[in-house]
Amino acid sequence: MAHMRWHLEDMDFSRIDTARLRDRDDLFLLVCSASFIESGSSIYTRNLVDYFADDAEISEWLIDHWEPEELQHGRALKAYVQHVWPEFNWDCAYADLVAEYAKLCTADALEPTRGQEMVARCIVEMGTTTYYQALNAVCDEPVLRDLTWRIRTDEVQHYKHFYHYFLQYQQQENLHRLQVIAVLWHRVAELRQSDADIALRHAVAWRFRDSKQPPTFDAMSKQVYALIRPEYPMQLAVRMALKPLQLNASLQRRAERPLAAIARLLLLNERFNIGSSR
Repeated sequence: MAHMRWHLEDMDFSRIDTARLRDRDDLFLLVCSASFIESGSSIYTRNLVDYFADDAEISEWLIDHWEPEELQHGRALKAYVQHVWPEFNWDCAYADLVAEYAKLCTADALEPTRGQEMVARCIVEMGTTTYYQALNAVCDEPVLRDLTWRIRTDEVQHYKHFYHYFLQYQQQENLHRLQVIAVLWHRVAELRQSDADIALRHAVAWRFRDSKQPPTFDAMSKQVYALIRPEYPMQLAVRMALKPLQLNASLQRRAERPLAAIARLLLLNERFNIGSSR
């Protein structure tokens, strides 16, 4: 196993200020749904490993670095949920999610070429990087802030690796900019209807499972959205999304701000979702 930047044992969950969080349904849903997505990493890693089976460098990195770090994110977030909300039946909620999610997470969801799949991976890592940065900004509990920034740092490194592999396959496949744009458009559009929606739905269902008058999924997703939208780093998201287009540096800088404004209207008009993992 390769060296990891941090370990679950580095986290001292006994330091969590639970009083700040016990009644915060919005933060619970953000942390819990993220724990579900990260814990499901092994499901979609298999598809990627099979897709890149004859590329030793990539398949070894996926197995030895990417998957272990993603699963560690899931374990850490699960531990946090169980420490602050011990009454929540995380295992049963996750089992329900996997039963639905595994049917959607198939090799058919991968892009038609390896270079295009690396573009898709960049968008996924953009989504997770910006999600954890936003979550870090809206929470004031020190242990959660520490954890979300550690995960955010990992996701940035994952993005860099996928971008590096994209450049390799771009040359091999002679990918044109229009092909890259097609993947970007497809994947960015999915951020509004991603598998994260499934995770959030199961988190809501199990959080209010025993309530006499449980809130609706739409009501809770709006509450979560209202919390995180002001802190979502849209300009960073646009910068990371545009990078595979390899635009002139001056052109990209001029494009970032107006595109970020448009993207905020289009992508965050209804609700916020963590990026799809598939």
